[in-house]
Amino acid sequence: MEYMLMLYFNEQGWPTLTKAEQEAGMAAHDAYKDSLEQAGILRGANALQPSSRAATLRLADGKARVVDGPFAEAKEQIGGYYIIDVADRDAALGWAARCPTAAYGAIEVRPLGFPSQNCSERK
Repeated sequence: MEYMLMLYFNEQGWPTLTKAEQEAGMAAHDAYKDSLEQAGILRGANALQPSSRAATLRLADGKARVVDGPFAEAKEQIGGYYIIDVADRDAALGWAARCPTAAYGAIEVRPLGFPSQNCSERK
């Protein structure tokens, strides 16, 4: 089953790190990505640009309403993700615990796809 590991952290902290700290953080994620690839479970991964570059769209009365930035005001924003294909939730949580972001942020682990009981309703 595929799971998305969504990495949440305070993006305002990145610019306050030294160049060496930033390089160490990137190296830790490179090593983590390599371990996912070596395990044969990585399906996709990427960093996201800062939330200041985001837009949120909602339809109201059939008209698009676009707001700059993320919809929720929060201290932590989603800054990247990994998509992995593992046997079950416990395996996904185990891999999430190994992610460097777990040391300073939060990782939301969510299955991908529609729940099987809702698939027939969506067709």
